[in-house]
Amino acid sequence: MPRIFGLLILLCLTFNAHADSYITRTLSKPVPGGVAVVDLGPSATAPKATYQGKRVLVVKEQDNWLAIVGIPLTVKPGNEQISSGGRNLPFIVGLKKYPEQHITLKNKSQVNPNPAQLKRIEGELTVQLKAYSSFSPNIPSNLVLDKPVNGPLSSKFGVRRFFNGEERNPHSGLDFAVPAGTPIKTPAAGKVILTGNYFFNGNTVFVDHGQGFISMFCHMSKIDVTVGQQLARGTVVGKVGSTGRATGPHMHWNISLNEVRVDPAIFIGAFQP
Repeated sequence: MPRIFGLLILLCLTFNAHADSYITRTLSKPVPGGVAVVDLGPSATAPKATYQGKRVLVVKEQDNWLAIVGIPLTVKPGNEQISSGGRNLPFIVGLKKYPEQHITLKNKSQVNPNPAQLKRIEGELTVQLKAYSSFSPNIPSNLVLDKPVNGPLSSKFGVRRFFNGEERNPHSGLDFAVPAGTPIKTPAAGKVILTGNYFFNGNTVFVDHGQGFISMFCHMSKIDVTVGQQLARGTVVGKVGSTGRATGPHMHWNISLNEVRVDPAIFIGAFQP
Protein backbone atom coordinates (compact mmCIF):
# COMPACT_ATOMS: atom_id res chain seq x y z
CA MET A 1 0.00 0.00 0.00
CA PRO A 2 2.74 2.57 0.86
CA ARG A 3 4.38 1.86 -2.51
CA ILE A 4 1.10 2.48 -4.40
CA PHE A 5 0.51 5.64 -2.39
CA GLY A 6 4.01 6.83 -3.26
CA LEU A 7 3.44 6.22 -6.97
CA LEU A 8 0.18 8.19 -6.84
CA ILE A 9 1.97 11.12 -5.22
CA LEU A 10 4.68 10.99 -7.91
CA LEU A 11 2.09 10.96 -10.69
CA CYS A 12 0.29 13.94 -9.16
CA LEU A 13 3.52 15.90 -8.85
CA THR A 14 4.45 15.09 -12.45
CA PHE A 15 1.02 16.14 -13.73
CA ASN A 16 1.13 19.40 -11.77
CA ALA A 17 4.60 20.18 -13.10
CA HIS A 18 3.39 19.75 -16.66
CA ALA A 19 0.13 21.62 -16.10
CA ASP A 20 2.03 24.50 -14.46
CA SER A 21 4.72 24.83 -17.13
CA TYR A 22 5.81 28.32 -18.13
CA ILE A 23 4.70 27.86 -21.74
CA THR A 24 1.30 26.57 -20.64
CA ARG A 25 0.76 29.45 -18.21
CA THR A 26 1.85 32.00 -20.81
CA LEU A 27 0.32 30.77 -24.06
CA SER A 28 -2.60 28.47 -23.26
CA LYS A 29 -5.70 30.51 -24.20
CA PRO A 30 -7.98 27.79 -25.64
CA VAL A 31 -10.77 29.84 -27.20
CA PRO A 32 -11.81 30.35 -30.84
CA GLY A 33 -8.93 32.31 -32.35
CA GLY A 34 -6.69 31.34 -29.45
CA VAL A 35 -4.02 28.77 -28.60
CA ALA A 36 -4.17 25.41 -26.83
CA VAL A 37 -1.04 23.97 -25.24
CA VAL A 38 -1.34 20.18 -25.20
CA ASP A 39 1.01 17.95 -23.19
CA LEU A 40 2.65 15.28 -25.37
CA GLY A 41 4.73 13.78 -22.57
CA PRO A 42 8.45 12.88 -22.55
CA SER A 43 10.18 11.42 -25.59
CA ALA A 44 13.77 10.89 -26.70
CA THR A 45 12.95 12.44 -30.07
CA ALA A 46 10.60 15.22 -31.08
CA PRO A 47 7.08 13.83 -31.60
CA LYS A 48 4.84 14.92 -34.44
CA ALA A 49 1.31 16.20 -33.90
CA THR A 50 -1.56 17.25 -36.15
CA TYR A 51 -4.78 19.18 -35.67
CA GLN A 52 -7.51 19.14 -38.31
CA GLY A 53 -5.03 17.46 -40.63
CA LYS A 54 -2.35 20.16 -40.26
CA ARG A 55 1.10 19.82 -38.64
CA VAL A 56 1.37 21.52 -35.29
CA LEU A 57 4.28 23.38 -33.67
CA VAL A 58 5.98 21.13 -31.09
CA VAL A 59 8.52 22.40 -28.55
CA LYS A 60 10.36 20.91 -25.61
CA GLU A 61 10.18 22.38 -22.13
CA GLN A 62 12.58 20.70 -19.69
CA ASP A 63 11.99 16.96 -20.33
CA ASN A 64 8.50 17.34 -21.75
CA TRP A 65 7.13 17.98 -25.24
CA LEU A 66 4.26 20.38 -25.82
CA ALA A 67 2.05 20.99 -28.87
CA ILE A 68 1.24 24.67 -29.49
CA VAL A 69 -2.08 24.52 -31.35
CA GLY A 70 -3.77 27.35 -33.26
CA ILE A 71 -7.57 27.24 -32.92
CA PRO A 72 -9.65 28.68 -35.80
CA LEU A 73 -12.16 31.43 -35.08
CA THR A 74 -14.80 29.15 -36.60
CA VAL A 75 -14.37 26.40 -33.97
CA LYS A 76 -17.30 26.10 -31.57
CA PRO A 77 -16.71 25.86 -27.81
CA GLY A 78 -16.43 22.24 -26.67
CA ASN A 79 -14.18 19.22 -26.99
CA GLU A 80 -11.37 19.14 -29.58
CA GLN A 81 -8.38 16.84 -30.03
CA ILE A 82 -5.00 16.55 -31.67
CA SER A 83 -3.34 13.39 -32.98
CA SER A 84 0.19 12.37 -32.02
CA GLY A 85 1.93 9.00 -32.18
CA GLY A 86 -1.30 7.09 -32.71
CA ARG A 87 -2.99 8.82 -29.77
CA ASN A 88 -5.85 11.30 -29.70
CA LEU A 89 -5.16 13.94 -27.07
CA PRO A 90 -8.12 16.09 -26.00
CA PHE A 91 -8.41 19.75 -25.10
CA ILE A 92 -11.40 21.95 -24.36
CA VAL A 93 -12.23 25.15 -26.24
CA GLY A 94 -13.92 27.82 -24.15
CA LEU A 95 -16.23 30.69 -25.09
CA LYS A 96 -15.07 34.10 -26.29
CA LYS A 97 -17.23 36.81 -27.84
CA TYR A 98 -15.66 39.36 -30.15
CA PRO A 99 -16.92 42.94 -30.65
CA GLU A 100 -18.02 44.61 -33.89
CA GLN A 101 -16.27 47.36 -35.85
CA HIS A 102 -17.94 49.53 -38.49
CA ILE A 103 -15.66 51.13 -41.09
CA THR A 104 -16.55 53.57 -43.86
CA LEU A 105 -14.45 53.44 -47.05
CA LYS A 106 -14.59 56.09 -49.77
CA ASN A 107 -13.17 53.63 -52.30
CA LYS A 108 -16.24 51.45 -52.96
CA SER A 109 -14.19 48.88 -54.92
CA GLN A 110 -12.43 47.93 -51.68
CA VAL A 111 -15.81 46.70 -50.41
CA ASN A 112 -17.21 45.28 -53.67
CA PRO A 113 -14.34 44.72 -56.12
CA ASN A 114 -15.02 44.60 -59.87
CA PRO A 115 -14.42 41.36 -61.87
CA ALA A 116 -10.84 42.23 -62.79
CA GLN A 117 -10.04 43.05 -59.18
CA LEU A 118 -11.68 39.83 -58.00
CA LYS A 119 -9.44 37.85 -60.34
CA ARG A 120 -6.40 39.63 -58.91
CA ILE A 121 -7.60 38.98 -55.34
CA GLU A 122 -8.09 35.26 -56.00
CA GLY A 123 -4.57 34.92 -57.40
CA GLU A 124 -3.07 36.82 -54.47
CA LEU A 125 -5.01 34.71 -51.97
CA THR A 126 -3.57 31.53 -53.48
CA VAL A 127 -0.03 32.86 -53.12
CA GLN A 128 -0.56 33.97 -49.52
CA LEU A 129 -2.27 30.74 -48.43
CA LYS A 130 0.72 28.83 -49.83
CA ALA A 131 3.00 30.96 -47.62
CA TYR A 132 0.84 30.28 -44.58
CA SER A 133 1.12 26.53 -45.29
CA SER A 134 4.93 26.62 -44.99
CA PHE A 135 6.29 24.25 -42.34
CA SER A 136 10.04 24.37 -41.76
CA PRO A 137 11.70 22.04 -39.21
CA ASN A 138 13.36 24.90 -37.32
CA ILE A 139 12.41 25.47 -33.69
CA PRO A 140 11.32 29.10 -33.10
CA SER A 141 13.93 31.22 -31.34
CA ASN A 142 11.28 32.47 -28.91
CA LEU A 143 7.56 31.99 -28.31
CA VAL A 144 7.07 35.06 -26.15
CA LEU A 145 7.35 37.74 -28.80
CA ASP A 146 8.42 41.37 -28.97
CA LYS A 147 5.98 43.95 -30.26
CA PRO A 148 6.86 44.76 -33.89
CA VAL A 149 6.30 48.45 -33.07
CA ASN A 150 5.79 50.45 -29.90
CA GLY A 151 2.35 52.04 -29.91
CA PRO A 152 -1.23 51.65 -28.74
CA LEU A 153 -3.57 49.04 -30.21
CA SER A 154 -6.17 50.56 -32.51
CA SER A 155 -8.00 47.35 -33.51
CA LYS A 156 -7.97 43.98 -31.78
CA PHE A 157 -7.96 40.49 -33.23
CA GLY A 158 -11.24 38.77 -34.08
CA VAL A 159 -13.37 41.90 -34.37
CA ARG A 160 -16.38 41.39 -36.64
CA ARG A 161 -15.87 44.00 -39.36
CA PHE A 162 -18.49 45.83 -41.38
CA PHE A 163 -17.30 47.89 -44.35
CA ASN A 164 -19.89 50.44 -45.48
CA GLY A 165 -22.48 48.40 -43.60
CA GLU A 166 -21.53 45.06 -45.21
CA GLU A 167 -20.01 42.31 -43.05
CA ARG A 168 -16.67 40.90 -44.19
CA ASN A 169 -14.08 38.55 -42.66
CA PRO A 170 -13.21 39.12 -38.98
CA HIS A 171 -10.04 41.06 -38.23
CA SER A 172 -7.21 38.54 -38.52
CA GLY A 173 -4.52 40.38 -36.56
CA LEU A 174 -3.64 43.35 -34.38
CA ASP A 175 -3.48 46.97 -35.55
CA PHE A 176 -1.07 49.39 -33.88
CA ALA A 177 -1.68 53.13 -34.17
CA VAL A 178 1.76 54.45 -35.14
CA PRO A 179 2.88 57.09 -37.66
CA ALA A 180 3.82 56.38 -41.26
CA GLY A 181 7.50 55.54 -41.60
CA THR A 182 7.79 53.83 -38.19
CA PRO A 183 10.22 50.88 -38.48
CA ILE A 184 8.61 47.42 -38.13
CA LYS A 185 10.81 44.81 -36.43
CA THR A 186 10.43 41.05 -36.59
CA PRO A 187 9.37 39.76 -33.12
CA ALA A 188 11.46 36.58 -33.45
CA ALA A 189 14.19 35.25 -35.70
CA GLY A 190 13.01 33.81 -39.00
CA LYS A 191 13.19 33.60 -42.76
CA VAL A 192 11.39 35.86 -45.22
CA ILE A 193 9.16 33.55 -47.29
CA LEU A 194 7.01 36.06 -49.19
CA THR A 195 6.85 39.74 -50.07
CA GLY A 196 4.49 41.56 -52.39
CA ASN A 197 1.94 44.27 -53.00
CA TYR A 198 -1.62 42.99 -52.69
CA PHE A 199 -5.09 44.44 -53.28
CA PHE A 200 -6.27 44.31 -49.66
CA ASN A 201 -2.98 44.03 -47.75
CA GLY A 202 -0.84 46.48 -49.70
CA ASN A 203 2.91 46.02 -49.20
CA THR A 204 3.29 42.77 -47.27
CA VAL A 205 6.01 40.62 -45.68
CA PHE A 206 5.73 37.03 -44.39
CA VAL A 207 8.36 35.77 -41.90
CA ASP A 208 8.56 32.06 -41.03
CA HIS A 209 9.73 31.63 -37.41
CA GLY A 210 9.71 27.81 -37.68
CA GLN A 211 7.23 24.91 -37.70
CA GLY A 212 4.33 26.88 -39.17
CA PHE A 213 4.75 29.78 -36.70
CA ILE A 214 4.49 32.73 -39.12
CA SER A 215 4.26 36.52 -38.82
CA MET A 216 2.65 38.63 -41.54
CA PHE A 217 2.98 42.42 -41.71
CA CYS A 218 0.98 44.50 -44.18
CA HIS A 219 -0.13 48.00 -45.29
CA MET A 220 3.56 48.93 -45.27
CA SER A 221 4.92 52.03 -47.01
CA LYS A 222 8.24 50.29 -47.71
CA ILE A 223 9.61 46.74 -47.67
CA ASP A 224 13.23 46.45 -46.50
CA VAL A 225 13.80 42.68 -46.83
CA THR A 226 13.90 40.10 -49.62
CA VAL A 227 12.58 36.56 -49.98
CA GLY A 228 15.04 34.01 -48.57
CA GLN A 229 16.67 36.48 -46.19
CA GLN A 230 17.43 35.14 -42.72
CA LEU A 231 16.46 37.63 -40.02
CA ALA A 232 17.68 38.00 -36.46
CA ARG A 233 15.13 38.94 -33.82
CA GLY A 234 14.52 42.69 -33.98
CA THR A 235 15.54 43.13 -37.63
CA VAL A 236 13.63 45.89 -39.44
CA VAL A 237 11.42 44.38 -42.17
CA GLY A 238 9.92 47.63 -43.44
CA LYS A 239 8.10 50.85 -42.59
CA VAL A 240 4.54 51.56 -41.48
CA GLY A 241 2.19 52.86 -44.16
CA SER A 242 -1.40 52.81 -45.43
CA THR A 243 -1.17 50.77 -48.65
CA GLY A 244 -3.99 48.41 -49.62
CA ARG A 245 -7.35 48.60 -47.82
CA ALA A 246 -6.48 51.03 -45.03
CA THR A 247 -8.08 54.21 -43.77
CA GLY A 248 -4.77 55.61 -42.53
CA PRO A 249 -1.23 54.67 -41.46
CA HIS A 250 -1.03 51.77 -39.02
CA MET A 251 0.84 48.50 -38.50
CA HIS A 252 -1.17 45.31 -39.04
CA TRP A 253 0.38 42.10 -37.69
CA ASN A 254 -0.90 38.54 -38.14
CA ILE A 255 0.27 35.40 -36.37
CA SER A 256 -0.41 32.00 -37.95
CA LEU A 257 -0.08 28.55 -36.36
CA ASN A 258 -0.87 25.32 -38.26
CA GLU A 259 -2.33 27.53 -41.04
CA VAL A 260 -4.71 29.24 -38.59
CA ARG A 261 -4.70 32.95 -37.80
CA VAL A 262 -4.63 33.41 -34.02
CA ASP A 263 -4.58 36.37 -31.65
CA PRO A 264 -1.05 37.90 -31.59
CA ALA A 265 -1.92 39.47 -28.22
CA ILE A 266 -1.35 36.04 -26.64
CA PHE A 267 2.35 36.17 -27.54
CA ILE A 268 3.00 39.68 -26.19
CA GLY A 269 1.16 39.31 -22.87
CA ALA A 270 -1.80 41.44 -23.95
CA PHE A 271 -4.54 38.79 -24.30
CA GLN A 272 -7.94 39.70 -22.87
CA PRO A 273 -10.47 36.88 -22.18
